[in-house]
Amino acid sequence: MRTLIITMFIVLFSSTSFAQNVTFEKEIKELSKAKWQWMADKDVDKLATLFHDKSKFVHMSGSWKKDRELEIIESGSIWYKNADVHDVAVETFGDDTAVLWNRITLTAHVRGNDVENEFTVTEFYKRDGNDWKLLDLTFSSVRDTHKIEH
Repeated sequence: MRTLIITMFIVLFSSTSFAQNVTFEKEIKELSKAKWQWMADKDVDKLATLFHDKSKFVHMSGSWKKDRELEIIESGSIWYKNADVHDVAVETFGDDTAVLWNRITLTAHVRGNDVENEFTVTEFYKRDGNDWKLLDLTFSSVRDTHKIEH
């Protein structure tokens, strides 16, 4: 009887933990998708709320912090016109940290020209109260055949 109770407790705990991870993964995927739209719309107010005050951004031309990223988006010096997302993978770590990988084709307006590049974008998120905050966004240039391992 004792073994049965312990087994039931483990199964219940495991299924609750699994359901929680699935919920977190869905939340992060939806947040990332919204982020791409906010970047395309140059909605710096929503992005300022999403980006952690100590967040970092790594691009092909350099890396910088939150204020510079928001300035770049608002001024249009880089206009993230469209992120065509091909694949998404999420890993959660506990109930407050998540890493998301997007395989995208990014159409951006840079220095007066529309450019299209293939990237895997890595995003780190941390729960802050009831909200998720983006800690890091890193663009890695890849071939169009690049695949994310799930």
